[in-house]
Amino acid sequence: MLLHTLSDHWQIRPLTAFRHGIYPRDDAGWYPARVPAHWQQLPGLEQHAGKVVYRCRFTLPPEQTHAPPPSRYWLRLNGIFYHSRPYLNGVDLDAHTGYFIPNEVDVSDLIQAENTLLVEVDCPDERNKLGKTMITGVFSHWDCLDPHANPGGIWLPVELHGSGPLRLQQVRLLTHSCDEQTAQVRFDLELDAARDLYATISLRFTPRSFAGAPQVFEQRRALRRGRQELGGLLKLREPRLWWTHDLGRPDLYDVTVEVHSDGALSDSHTVSYGARSFELRNWIPHLNGVPFLAKGNNYPPGDMRLATMTRARYDHDLALARDCHMNLLRVHAHIEHPAFYEAANAAGILLWQDFPLQWLYDRRVLPEARRQARLMSRLLGGHPCIGVWCMHNEPVVIEDTADESLLSRLRTYRTAFGFSWNRDVLDAQLKQVVEADDPTRPVVRSSGEIDIPYLRKGTDAHAYFGWYRNYGTLADAEVLHRRFPGNLVFVTEFGAQSFPNLESARKFMPEQLSDADVRRLSERHSFQAEIMSNWIAWHEADSLAEAIAMSQDYQIFINRYYIDRLRAHKYRPTGGIVPFLFVDPYPAILWSVIDYWRVPKRSYYALRLAFSPQYAFCLYAPRSYAVGEALELPLYVVNDARRAYQDALLEARLSDPSGTTIAEVRRRLPLPADCLPILVDRLRLTPTRTGRYALELALSGVDHAVRQVYEIAVGP
Repeated sequence: MLLHTLSDHWQIRPLTAFRHGIYPRDDAGWYPARVPAHWQQLPGLEQHAGKVVYRCRFTLPPEQTHAPPPSRYWLRLNGIFYHSRPYLNGVDLDAHTGYFIPNEVDVSDLIQAENTLLVEVDCPDERNKLGKTMITGVFSHWDCLDPHANPGGIWLPVELHGSGPLRLQQVRLLTHSCDEQTAQVRFDLELDAARDLYATISLRFTPRSFAGAPQVFEQRRALRRGRQELGGLLKLREPRLWWTHDLGRPDLYDVTVEVHSDGALSDSHTVSYGARSFELRNWIPHLNGVPFLAKGNNYPPGDMRLATMTRARYDHDLALARDCHMNLLRVHAHIEHPAFYEAANAAGILLWQDFPLQWLYDRRVLPEARRQARLMSRLLGGHPCIGVWCMHNEPVVIEDTADESLLSRLRTYRTAFGFSWNRDVLDAQLKQVVEADDPTRPVVRSSGEIDIPYLRKGTDAHAYFGWYRNYGTLADAEVLHRRFPGNLVFVTEFGAQSFPNLESARKFMPEQLSDADVRRLSERHSFQAEIMSNWIAWHEADSLAEAIAMSQDYQIFINRYYIDRLRAHKYRPTGGIVPFLFVDPYPAILWSVIDYWRVPKRSYYALRLAFSPQYAFCLYAPRSYAVGEALELPLYVVNDARRAYQDALLEARLSDPSGTTIAEVRRRLPLPADCLPILVDRLRLTPTRTGRYALELALSGVDHAVRQVYEIAVGP
């Protein structure tokens, strides 16, 4: 039970070498510190990387009159980037590794009325990007964070807990099966007993989001002295199931677990629980047995300074996702702040949860990665929002994604198509570890594995045709997807960079971009200027506003290109559409549709339209056509909702460059629930003049009306 959060009286001291817990007692050389925070948020440490020591002096809180005094005390450090070693009152509490893994230590014999806590912390920069050793994912190597930043610091609260002779350290609840009658729930408890004892364990399931009577389950167990894991099964009667917001209600229970010994409450813990099942059947998601099309986005760290994120900020982000008709977010190569998972539970957003591995790692990381993968499963596995575990993002040679040299591309191809120790050994073992620990969820070995018939089965696909040259053009994408449709089953990355809106852009760039400004934006704000120049002439824009408009127009075009084609392949074979990226984690020029200040770009609203549950679209090759060259314009309608529509209306109007109507379609049709795409009609265009022809589509008689325009370029 929480007694005290150590949030005051912190100091910090930058170091070149640790002193094994022996530091000056006076205040000379110490800076005021905030906890939780990252040390680069502190004055004087903005550029620091490597070693620091924290110090906190605190008093033991007074005993509470309404509760028995604890017989045991526990120091809990919830999250530190990345290596740490705490000392309490001069006693070494041992080393700890892992930025998202809590470190809890029994300090019953050390606690005093007045206490001094020292925490040595080491978070070096990863110099060898092709052989990283810290399991920090995107925080150490990515193209969407400031490469000069370091995440080091105590980024989650430090707490003092009390308990009786039996400490309840962690609770996980897994749903093995469920329907409207019963949910079979497995509970996993991590306990620490001061001695051999008998314990009574009770689990109380109290409805949080709906009215209902609590259900209580009790067991009596004999426990041995020391740390141990205890598990069991129980049946929850008539459960209210957890659904994504678009399929139903994300109903939740508050589950209070109490452990009693010697006839008294020794410890308790309350967690969220949602009864639900999730499967990927041939990459088609099924929630509680119901198939659905996953539509979402990649979620980066909510802020590059992860300690600054709050439940309110996450609620806002998830509201933007829901308003964009998203039902899934991919937590991209990192573990988020604990508040994020609670927010996703409540919002009814499923999560594809990546383990924090990004590109290549040294072979020495294997034992630590296995340990941390299991701890991730234990720490986060109780959240109903988590649907998929993925062990690694793109385990190929990538040092700098902006480097498109032939040598760089050949090195990437070699590890993508040939043997990769990271993928074939490291990731394969991590997949086995997590599958053994959590049999209730699908586990993906690594994200972005290419499907090659008769050679290798792929996983989820990444498709940067129209951005990176090592992928190619959109014409190349048409060929690949026609010949190798296995790469359409679940696409978790595609997109193009764009500038944020003008007001936000002005906060970190001038109105007129000089060559020096572009270099700075490339070095510190993730701008891939040369790559953008391959596709649009942004550098020829007369103003920053024009460059912004050009980049967002292109981003809208790329996103719609992929979404239209993937929606046309719904369930045949596509099960998921997840572009890259949702929000900016810092002021930057990225693939995002929402900037760092949470101002949506125009591309956000275009994405919302393309993800509309009822949608009308047209497929044709996105290129310039010649006068007299005939092309077909097939018109499709699709419905992803669980309800049918009996009288939907599709209207289409094709006009020439002068605005004159040359063809019209008006069709009424029923839309079955969660139907496959319906080919409603085909228009045929044989252009007679150069310019831009326009195809306007409107879908009405549904909950989410659609109106959009396709422009068809006809050159000389």
